[in-house]
Amino acid sequence: MRDTSVPMRVFTGEVVSVADLSATLRRIVIGGAGVADYLSTGVGDEYIRLIFPAPGSREPILPAVAGDALDYATIDLDLLRTYTVRQFDADRREVTVDFVVHGHGVATTWAQSARPGDLVGLNSPIGMYHLPEGAVWQVLVADLAGLPALARILEQTPPTLPTRVIAEVPGPADEIPLQLHPRATLTWLHGGNGVGPSRMEDALRSLQFPPGQGYVWVAGEARELRSIRKYLRRELGMAASDFKVVGYWTDAAEQWHERWEALAPAVKAELEEMWQSDRDEADIEQEYDDRLTALGL
Repeated sequence: MRDTSVPMRVFTGEVVSVADLSATLRRIVIGGAGVADYLSTGVGDEYIRLIFPAPGSREPILPAVAGDALDYATIDLDLLRTYTVRQFDADRREVTVDFVVHGHGVATTWAQSARPGDLVGLNSPIGMYHLPEGAVWQVLVADLAGLPALARILEQTPPTLPTRVIAEVPGPADEIPLQLHPRATLTWLHGGNGVGPSRMEDALRSLQFPPGQGYVWVAGEARELRSIRKYLRRELGMAASDFKVVGYWTDAAEQWHERWEALAPAVKAELEEMWQSDRDEADIEQEYDDRLTALGL
């Protein structure tokens, strides 16, 4: 389930401040008159599209809005990336985004050089985290890219809800303070994140879930999460409403996209048509994962 309660709009924001949280996380606060009437869903993992200015330009070219969606045909997709809203200050009308800054790419390059007064485009947010009514426990798992969303979800969690948190970062220098309530426990893992094998699945499998209605939320590298999604759905038999597994990034993305573009048109059409079915979304995700794996994607 996605929270789409906020009407889709596009905005041009201005960098207000920049601060480094760790060796690999940089916080950028976006505000200014262009986002004066920005609205948040309030959902802990709400995400936005950031549209960066073209090299040599100051202002981003914003996409058109078609109904409740962005018209991607109107912009250069190489200048667009997806990020989590780490915090929204309704009084100051400021959107905070935490960037993973390593390697290269349009977002990393922009974040590394961003200064107050720089401009960036953004759209209305969409949330995905949805704690079932009556849930008596939850498990939150994320790598470095998912850490900002995990942190916000944790801050918004009722202090009476037992919460197991697993966070995987490259190393100790990448850990950041997390706001743990009295019934939350945290385990840091070091590895994954494109620098080594991920241990998130093993850590999740080692847990003994409490009895009663629960919820599992996982965010990380898309291919690493396929086996986790399979574990929750097929091995544990969890209902689609009882978990959310979200691929936040793809390791070696350029090579992945090259292989995707090399697929026959009929194969691409087959994959896209899967999502047109009225079957359970979790079952479609499993079938889609299986097909991508078989195709070497």
